[in-house]
Amino acid sequence: MTVEDVRQLMGASTPHFALQLRNRIANLIVGLDPAHPARVVGEREIERLERLGFSGETRGEGANDGERPLASLSLGAPAARL
Repeated sequence: MTVEDVRQLMGASTPHFALQLRNRIANLIVGLDPAHPARVVGEREIERLERLGFSGETRGEGANDGERPLASLSLGAPAARL
């Protein structure tokens, strides 16, 4: 197990796949010593993937006046009806 093994999974992270990648990395590092470099990098990446998976990502300049954000970026807010 190397840090590169963890980084190979990290490369394709998007909000849509973040939680699946988090689980794969967790399974990859589960038996490693807490000080193992791959585990350290993996745990840091798991934290980032959880933020990405639950908070999404914002691109551009944000919403314009009168626009509601997408439901996926507004946890707990009801989905907008069209």
